[in-house]
Parts: sequence; structure tokens; C-alpha cells
Amino acid sequence: MFILIFRTVLIYLLTILAMRLMGKKQLGELQPSELVSAIMISNLASISIETPELPLLPSIMPVFMIVVCEIFLSYCCIRSRRIARLVSGGPRVVIRDGVIDQKTLYELRFTVDDLIEALHEKDVFELSDVSFAMVETNGSLSVLRKFDSDTPCNRDLSIPAPQAKQPSLQLIVDGRLNYDNMRLCGVDEKWVDARCHKQNLARSDVLLFLCNDAMEYSIIKKESRQ
Repeated sequence: MFILIFRTVLIYLLTILAMRLMGKKQLGELQPSELVSAIMISNLASISIETPELPLLPSIMPVFMIVVCEIFLSYCCIRSRRIARLVSGGPRVVIRDGVIDQKTLYELRFTVDDLIEALHEKDVFELSDVSFAMVETNGSLSVLRKFDSDTPCNRDLSIPAPQAKQPSLQLIVDGRLNYDNMRLCGVDEKWVDARCHKQNLARSDVLLFLCNDAMEYSIIKKESRQ
């Protein structure tokens, strides 16, 4: 009995350590690779507890092999946008100005009921109130209400509406262009490069370039990596 209690407590503490090593995103909404890692770690940890005849060290080694794989994959995703999009995909716009993009909804295998439920969770009950909605890489729905439908009502406070009708999108991430977002903002490579050159930056020097459909943009320069 004492050995079983000892193994349970030890594996519990080691599993907490493993989850902490994989980063804080494990505590929030998970990306696909992170979800797989979490499921596999929980299964392997339960086997170690339920099978006391197994040697302790060989039974916990697979847990930390998964941790190493997850950390390595995360590093690869940071270094390469192509790998990141292959592993996690990218955000997809499903509603624009109150109109559902049915083709994108079908490609994501979202039903209309799924979409309506996700909108209700955001306290949105009218499609006409939605200016912009996108499905993020972790499967959650991000919603931007129309300016007049925000809370409190800006129209009642006589606040002038902004020129932008959609949120700022990433045109450059870690030096690489996002052509889908450029198309949504109505800009091309020359326009993006000209804004970078205004700040004496090459495209490769940019960590993040954000822009909306009103051509309002902001640029974050890369810091030198040690």
C-alpha cells in the first residue's frame, strides 16, 4: 500500500513538472499538438499508477520523452512559420459584416449550430451585430461587434465611429508575409515594404506588422536574439 501511495504522489508531482516544462499555454486553451501531448501524458501517468509491478523509471521515461518532443516542436514553430501553420493551421474568418462565409464554415467542419452557440457564449445573439468573427487556431471564436452595437452603446454617447470596420490583422509575422491578411486589408507587398522602409526596417527585421482596413498600422521591431 505504501509503495502505491508513494508512486501515485511521485507521478502526480512529476506530471505537474512535465506540464510546467511545456509552458503556460498548457493551462489555457490548447493547440492540437499540446492537446495530444496532454492526453498522452495523462494516459502514461495513469498506467504508471495502475501497474505497480512496472519499474518506476521506465514507466515515467515516456512522459518526459513527450515533453522533449513538445518543446522541440514548439521551438520549430517559433523558428518557422511554415511549420507552425502545418501543425496548428491559421485563423479563418467566418463572419464579415453580419454575413456568414459558408464555404469557410464547411471547410472548418463547423455547423451553423456550432457557430451560433459560440456567438451566444460571446453574448452575441444577432448576426447583424457582428462586424468580424474568426475561428482561431485553438478552435475558439473571436468576435468584433459592430461599433453601434458595442456595450455601452457608443451611438448613445455620441462617440464618432472609427474608420476601420475590421480589427488589425497580422501582415508580417517574424519577417514573413501573410498574403491572406494582406488581401483582407486591401494592400500588397509594395505597400507593406514601403511602410517598413519608412522606419528603416527590412521585412526580415519586423517581428509583427499589424494593419486594419483603414490602413492604420503598427510595426514591432525584432529584438536581437541571444
